[in-house]
Amino acid sequence: MVGFTVIDWVILVVYFLSMAAIGPLVAHRGRSTEGYFLGNRSYPGWLIGLSMFATSISSITFVAYPADAYKTAYIRFLPCLMLPLGVWLASLMFLPYYRRARVVSAFEYLEARFGPGTRLYASSMFVVGQVIRVSLILYLVAVLVHKMTNFDPYLCILIGGVVTSFYTVTGGIEAVIWTDFIQSFLLWAGGFIILFVIIFSIDGGFSTIITEAWNDGKFMLGDLNTATGTLEPAPWGFSLTEKTVVMMLLIGLNGWLTEYSSNQNVIQKYCASKNPKEATRAIWICCLCSVPTWGFFMLLGTCLYVFFKFQVPPELREAWPHVIGAGDPDAVAMLTGPQKSEGILPHFVVHYLPAGVSGLVIAGVLAAAMSSLSSSINAVSAVSIVDIYKRRLVPGRSDRHYVIVAKLIALTCSVLMLLGAFLLMKADSKTLQDTATKIGALTGGGLLGLYVLGFMTRRGDGRAIATGIICMLVFSAYIMACELSWLRPGMFTYLGLGESVAERIAKPIDTYYAGLLGNLIMFFVGYGLARLIGSPQRDLTNLTVWTQDGAPVD
Repeated sequence: MVGFTVIDWVILVVYFLSMAAIGPLVAHRGRSTEGYFLGNRSYPGWLIGLSMFATSISSITFVAYPADAYKTAYIRFLPCLMLPLGVWLASLMFLPYYRRARVVSAFEYLEARFGPGTRLYASSMFVVGQVIRVSLILYLVAVLVHKMTNFDPYLCILIGGVVTSFYTVTGGIEAVIWTDFIQSFLLWAGGFIILFVIIFSIDGGFSTIITEAWNDGKFMLGDLNTATGTLEPAPWGFSLTEKTVVMMLLIGLNGWLTEYSSNQNVIQKYCASKNPKEATRAIWICCLCSVPTWGFFMLLGTCLYVFFKFQVPPELREAWPHVIGAGDPDAVAMLTGPQKSEGILPHFVVHYLPAGVSGLVIAGVLAAAMSSLSSSINAVSAVSIVDIYKRRLVPGRSDRHYVIVAKLIALTCSVLMLLGAFLLMKADSKTLQDTATKIGALTGGGLLGLYVLGFMTRRGDGRAIATGIICMLVFSAYIMACELSWLRPGMFTYLGLGESVAERIAKPIDTYYAGLLGNLIMFFVGYGLARLIGSPQRDLTNLTVWTQDGAPVD
């Protein structure tokens, strides 16, 4: 095993400092809120597209996707396949409004359509969701640093959080976009280096990898049965209690429409593009880069499974990983459960790549994570200033004042990110990809339901939306209580209910579907109540797909 050498450290430090220096170098573009959040709306589509791509992949792609494929199969790749449909629908429904209105925040639309209370709710839910997201990314960065240095993992989180927040605060959106651009290429390079090393380390190369993985069921659309420790194929039909192929595709469409309708990370880059044509080009470039990349890193996890299987003698491979002492003990522990599977790719990079190469690969992963963190932190800052601080708390101050407060909010978000990553170190889950999917479902806030109701209908006002929000939050709280086992079947059998009924109440749906059902509740409650009580007459010009005035989109 190679280990992390002095050459790797030199490469890592030099590269890391170079990336961090981008923030101060471009800080002059962020002296106004328009410059700090949108770069004065001056970017070409190819640059924005690659920036969006890098933000969407982050270290979650580099670490969690291979970990998921290494330990389980491909069921959680299915949502990725719905991105093209999501992008196509978004280009028709959402992008024209954001370009025409020249907004800074995605949630300015909700005030124009439903009132200020709805805007405050949606922006608050976005901030909460993004804090969770950056905590996940930082946690994965800490896994990398811990694996390569043996530092205490909590110290790794602290170091990673402090450094990655530095150029975010100083450089604004300009630093975010350019580091994203650079890191998109480095992440691809790092992934291909790992793949080539694996292929040339196995007799028969890529064909052997495919054959072995296929025979072991690693390509199935299925998941790990934790009770038996075996992979099982997923059924195809509709269900709310188990993961099926159709339902995972619906989860994907729900997620991508939410992403491209209400995620400030995306909307901010719609608006930072030079014109509508460049904005449309950007989202398709992002799509065409992202889907193959997610598939590639899932495949990388499958390749790692075969690589570590071939570390044992041929006569023991059929029984691997259940043969005690056979193969790499850390790789076995990550596959069978004692260690978190998110450590498998960092483990390979540090111990099996040549000196110098591992430092370059890890530098790319770290910087890619920094770019994703920067994008989310900058978006949280933009929403907090535009939708909350400037709109409701302290209006009418100078632009300079708002830029200073934006940087303070970015620092606050960084602190919350650190705390969230500390909590994730204690998480017990099948894989972090599984945990991330559940958290995203529970914290979606019904935002897609809000935007579909706004864009696709003429009905709804603050009263109907408030009722929909209350119903959706009650539902989400109920599902969260079930997921955390606060509600158990025994509590209901004690009340005289039958065992099957009690089990259904304590676990009514698979938690993956909480976000999809939350959006449906938001939409149908809001729409149904609006039909019952009526909606006040308002000017909805350009606020719905049915009330466009035909004016060109800027």
